[in-house]
Amino acid sequence: MDKKDDSKDPGFGEVKKEKPLNSKIRYSRYTGAIKAEVLKGLIAGGIKAEKLKTFINWSIKDPKLKGLVISRTRLERLKLWAARATTVLLLWAIAMQLKALGENLLPRISKSSFPPQRVYENNGYLMVSSNGGLNQMRSGICDMVAIARYMNVTLIVPELDNTSFWNDRSQFEDIFDVDYFIASLRDEVRILKELPPEQKKKVELESLYSMPPISWSNMTYYYNTIIPRMKTYEIVHFTKTDARLANNGIPEEVQKLRCRANYQALRFAPPIEELGKKIVRILRERGPFLVLHLRYEMDMVAFSGCTEGCNEEEIEETTKMRYAYPWWKEKEIDSVKKETLVEASDLVPFQNHSNQMAALDYYVAIESDIFAPTYGGNMAKVVEGHRRYLGYKKTILLDRRALVDLIDQYNNGTLSWNQFSVRVKAAHADRMGNPTTRLEVPGKPKEEDYFYTNPQECLPLVNDEAMNQED
Repeated sequence: MDKKDDSKDPGFGEVKKEKPLNSKIRYSRYTGAIKAEVLKGLIAGGIKAEKLKTFINWSIKDPKLKGLVISRTRLERLKLWAARATTVLLLWAIAMQLKALGENLLPRISKSSFPPQRVYENNGYLMVSSNGGLNQMRSGICDMVAIARYMNVTLIVPELDNTSFWNDRSQFEDIFDVDYFIASLRDEVRILKELPPEQKKKVELESLYSMPPISWSNMTYYYNTIIPRMKTYEIVHFTKTDARLANNGIPEEVQKLRCRANYQALRFAPPIEELGKKIVRILRERGPFLVLHLRYEMDMVAFSGCTEGCNEEEIEETTKMRYAYPWWKEKEIDSVKKETLVEASDLVPFQNHSNQMAALDYYVAIESDIFAPTYGGNMAKVVEGHRRYLGYKKTILLDRRALVDLIDQYNNGTLSWNQFSVRVKAAHADRMGNPTTRLEVPGKPKEEDYFYTNPQECLPLVNDEAMNQED
């Protein structure tokens, strides 16, 4: 059969009349070869689906062959559908994984565009063991970031205090978002979760050089004393981090890095932040709220109406004490605590972890409409500074001496309630967390204002008119 004629015949009429195809011979290799040639010619010449169907109906007369072709066609269709189903399932699984990642990681990362990594000649590795409660450790960690940056060393993620009074076994990553901490500061200092293998082996084979840096030191101390020890030992371990950097007399760029570490890089771990947001949302639904940071003395417990940790007898005693004073029972105190705002199951992961509980308190405190500490401990100081950084959010810094005097005058009848109220407000007019200059006492750092209470080098500039309107 002439291939040229086959390819030119659109209806294959001439081919259909040929005897070999109309005879009753069985399917043979010869017949298969002819049909293969015809099919080859069809494909080479370009065909439409209808012509291919005509060819199949014309060519397959043998029932066995036709059944074979139909079976193979069905098999191919099944394979195609199976492939499609597998692809759909795979895409669905990928979508679910991306959704899970999106909820836990992607939104948090997408909010920040991390700066490029700073490249510098590494002078060594700084390991630190933070000491104290959560906020004491927090400020110490920020100091270590600044110190590591300006010594050009690599900082290993700080170890938290697990042996102090608080007896909390939480590690850095249990309280803070460690990956965010590392990435957000990478344009300033290299931070690693642990020592590289070579240095880790060195520590195992040799003794680790440990020391407590001198308290309230300036940068000259670290340049002149610590860097030479870095050159000698390569790895230096600080056994304390609290108050190891002076409040004043520090270059402005160092002060600003302390702020950046504290207010931007030290973000709480997702479980803490999520529950903190939930508590704040519940409180905001009820209206503006004040966070009161108390010292738990008997009179303070009675005055506030808070009976946390008291037994039935003590609750009754403090209630009687409060109602014995007319101005204390002026109104019922609508006090709440996180245990009454959220389900008990929400707090289960944080139980027996005092630092994680303190982190929740810290989060709610900086978000509150008003913060009023009755005692100037580490939490009060650090929260006050953070609220200044957030735009001078109202923080009532109680003048305890003035209050005692005014209360005495009210008790002896010298002042009426209205007079007492006016004078209390007047005494605190400039104690609302307004912009002010940090107090410096040369040679007596413990008597001056703590840097993290009033980080003036990092605070927004505001005018008096704006502050008055806010009040």
